[in-house]
Amino acid sequence: MAKRMFEDDNILAMFFGKSSNYTNIPNHLFSEYNVKKGLRNDDGTGVRIGLTRVSDVVGYTQGENGEVVPCDGDLLYRGYSLKDLLANRKGNFGFEETTFLLLFGYLPTKIEFENFKTAMAARYDLPNDFMVNELLRAPSRNLMNRLQTATLLLYNYDSNPDTQDVYDTLRRGLNLIAKFPAIGVYSYQAKMHHFFRKSLVVHYPRAEYSIAENILFMLRPDGEFTEREANLLDALLVIHADHGGGNNSTFTDVVMGSTGTDIYSAICGAIGSLKGPKHGGANISVTNMMNEVVDRTGYTDDKDKVREVVDRLLDGEFYDGTGLIYGFGHAVYTLTDPRAELLRTLCEQLAEEQGKMDKFNFYRLFEETVKEEVMAKKHRTIPTNVDFYSGFAYRMLGIPEDLFTPLFAIARVSGWVAHNIENKLYDGRIMRPATKYVGETSDFVPMEKRK
Repeated sequence: MAKRMFEDDNILAMFFGKSSNYTNIPNHLFSEYNVKKGLRNDDGTGVRIGLTRVSDVVGYTQGENGEVVPCDGDLLYRGYSLKDLLANRKGNFGFEETTFLLLFGYLPTKIEFENFKTAMAARYDLPNDFMVNELLRAPSRNLMNRLQTATLLLYNYDSNPDTQDVYDTLRRGLNLIAKFPAIGVYSYQAKMHHFFRKSLVVHYPRAEYSIAENILFMLRPDGEFTEREANLLDALLVIHADHGGGNNSTFTDVVMGSTGTDIYSAICGAIGSLKGPKHGGANISVTNMMNEVVDRTGYTDDKDKVREVVDRLLDGEFYDGTGLIYGFGHAVYTLTDPRAELLRTLCEQLAEEQGKMDKFNFYRLFEETVKEEVMAKKHRTIPTNVDFYSGFAYRMLGIPEDLFTPLFAIARVSGWVAHNIENKLYDGRIMRPATKYVGETSDFVPMEKRK
């Protein structure tokens, strides 16, 4: 079998080498046909692909001539600033209130919120035998892949999964939001038990707990957590709940939903998009980079040592040689990423409680040094993005790296459902953009005459 596979690879490589279809498309053709690479305009702004009332990413303003003017960033959910939503949370249920806001478009009254929390808690549990049959007996090494397959499997537990009715979509979406935490945590437990022979400890979600509290409860063998730990995780879920309709995973969700496919398939596609290291997997890139930085410098307060490693990163002489410093810069935000600004303060509070201020201060020093060196070398301002502090936050919470990106999905599914519903309500047309063919035309040659 191994020999046959080797022979097949050689044959495929020969086909690949002979093919003219894998040569580069010249860059000048993109400009000539006014095609936007990556759906980005020449000034770096995104190509508008729709209208939304769900959320808004404010990263810049535009001058009189349409030029981009940098500004401090903000993130608005249904018109409410993320800063205000985080500052006014009730206990550790900020994510639940944010979910209500994204789905229904307004902030709930006290009675409405209590009823909504009850409705969410009633959906926490997985279907009978789902955990054993679908998760424990079929573990995956990659938890994002497992989250995808589990989402599709829930289709089979739905008596009428293909209807496009908006209310039915809302019910199914709420069910996914409530069940994703258990699916994510149990998938991790199954992986560690099956592949690494770790003890399997399963806690069933508690109705009185928020989603953030349940994640910590289900994840930790003793089920214990502090109020501040749950508060930080709740904030992370709020921060990641949505990010406009133009981010890659939400766009994927809406594109798939516009075809009339079921919401399970659309959400599965969004998860696949979020898995990518250029999207939701970016926090792992930051964590891996910072691990190597700390291995080199330790948690030092010596700015010269930090400057040296930052310069080497920028010059492509350290870590992966790309010249990139992960956790900095953003496609939309220009001066500041509000999510990073808010998360920094929350991380400092937990670091102080846990006696880890040396680690926090190192991150802070690294952040300041990166901004100074980028300004000195490249003469531009670079914002710290949310990924720089999210990995640090997860580490303080004792959350394993395997769950970093799944936790992003657990939060973002609220936004995906809201945008999926919005598209059904106000657009309804299949999304079908166009491309320009720039290949050659050929006359057909019978097989016996081909060389």
